[in-house]
Amino acid sequence: MKRTLGPGALAALLLLCACATPVGVRYVDSKEANRRLTETVLSADTLSAPTLQIIERAALTGTLRTDPGAAIAALHRGLPTLPTADRLFALAEICFQHAGRGGAQPYYLAAAAYAYAFLFPPAGRLPPEPFDPRLRTAVDLYNQGIANGFTESGSRRVDLRPGTFPLPFGELVLRTDPEEFRWGPFRLVEFANAAELSVRGLRNDYRWPGIGAPLVATLKHVPGERVREYLRVPSSLKVAATALLRFDDAVEGLRTGRMTAQLSLFTPQEGASAELAGRRVPLEYRQSAALASTLEGSQVYSLELKGLLSGDFALLKQSPRFKDNVFLMAPYTPGRIPLVLVHGTASSPARWAELLNEVLNDPELWHRYQVWLFTYNTGNPVLFSAGILARGLRSVVAELDPEGADAALRKMVVVGHSQGGLLAKLTAVESGERFREQALTVPIERLDVSPETRELLERSFIYTPLPFVRRIIFICTPHRGSFLVSDWVSDLLRKAISLPFAWVEPLGEIFERSPEALATQSVKKIAPRSTDNMNPNSPFIRTFASLPIAPPIRAHSIIAVANPEAPPAEWDDGVVAYHSAHIEGVASELIVHHGHSAQEAPQAIEEVRRILIENLNEP
Repeated sequence: MKRTLGPGALAALLLLCACATPVGVRYVDSKEANRRLTETVLSADTLSAPTLQIIERAALTGTLRTDPGAAIAALHRGLPTLPTADRLFALAEICFQHAGRGGAQPYYLAAAAYAYAFLFPPAGRLPPEPFDPRLRTAVDLYNQGIANGFTESGSRRVDLRPGTFPLPFGELVLRTDPEEFRWGPFRLVEFANAAELSVRGLRNDYRWPGIGAPLVATLKHVPGERVREYLRVPSSLKVAATALLRFDDAVEGLRTGRMTAQLSLFTPQEGASAELAGRRVPLEYRQSAALASTLEGSQVYSLELKGLLSGDFALLKQSPRFKDNVFLMAPYTPGRIPLVLVHGTASSPARWAELLNEVLNDPELWHRYQVWLFTYNTGNPVLFSAGILARGLRSVVAELDPEGADAALRKMVVVGHSQGGLLAKLTAVESGERFREQALTVPIERLDVSPETRELLERSFIYTPLPFVRRIIFICTPHRGSFLVSDWVSDLLRKAISLPFAWVEPLGEIFERSPEALATQSVKKIAPRSTDNMNPNSPFIRTFASLPIAPPIRAHSIIAVANPEAPPAEWDDGVVAYHSAHIEGVASELIVHHGHSAQEAPQAIEEVRRILIENLNEP
């Protein structure tokens, strides 16, 4: 039976059709709205709205889907009414997408070329407005177009070499200068695309937003090369770098199909900006990626226990460059203040990674400070290690600034964690003969010993403030010892910890030539381990605690309390009690809720930053 619509149903259907207009709007939630505003080929493998609009205007939507190369070629030839800047940006984004989907590396280089032409138009054309969202996208397309365009096939290594490289519309002739790859006595080799490195183990992965392909470079020492500023830089360091392609008349090169460019390499030591196409532009760096790459697979973590137990274990390569156990995280730069970091017991410089990451990426600090790291065998006597530190700092300052012309070296800040704080304090005190009197009954100059032994005893027992140290920062420092190190614990550890030959041999010489000069026959007192020194009952720690910081040096304390809800008399960080870490007369004291490894705590790092800025502002 045939059914027909009644008058009421027909009216409703007509009304419904009238509401569904061919063009209209609908509400979307804020998440989708934000996605539409920000999505690009870099964030979602989806072309941005401006590029999709160009594709529609050029009637290339279907061609782009079935034959991207043909769509790119058609758009490259141009459209009569299409603004050049709009076309260049669209080509940069489409080429990058096509390369990522298997369209071959020349499309990455083309993306960089189109983006460069968009960013740096020829005279008479205005560059993109700073509020144009395409501006940052174009910079990233240029940066990653370079990095991906020179990535070796089947490898993740970026190969920056001169030569002629194919482009979808012609060729690129790249020039390089071998000097661009020189970093003092090193060559920058084996580049990695820092944008593809995921940093682990650090709270923050910093990016310096700018232009240039961010890279991490490996160092290769050039035989026979010696540059004073780089002598203390270890070759195991990984360096942040950025690569720029300076295209010669990019618009003309795009028109003729023959592009030429010069490769330039930069590192943070050369600054945070550069001249490009007649403009001063910021450079992109990934310092966090370089730091994490330096520590990736490093054996230093596994060697920390050996550094405690073996007094002669070589924590650094046996090299005259590191005879003082002081090394630099970057070449010496006049005008930058040394920030010296001294680690604690059974530890290593790697434990400063969080602090290093913050300082090296801080806009106010990175170009005003230079980081020096001191490492030592942490089971050795505190006085032996402190003597090496004091001698090492004197040696480095004299080596880098023999004329005494760099005033910044005289504003040095020394930061010590745990036992490292004990060593740091001994750079800032006047000990007189007090430590010597605990070990020897006669002045050192009257001993019948070799000159080498006399020098060792003098630097280990007699301390005067280093004239270039301005501030000391103590972090969880056991000024009165650690409650964990009782007499029986000291005895147990002494059996496991061996002393360095450089300490044992002079003692043997004294026993042989001047046994009457020894203040005691107790082996524990004559040849202590660092753990003996940190016993609250040890004569050393009592004498140490009595020594005030010499003016005008300023001291600061950062003290960790694991359970701040406990009564103040019971405060400790699990290793050091508050009453041991607290000393009078400091310029500031901050208590942080943390365990003993508070050098990694955000609050402690922020306090160090505050002190460093205060040090900058002090004349």
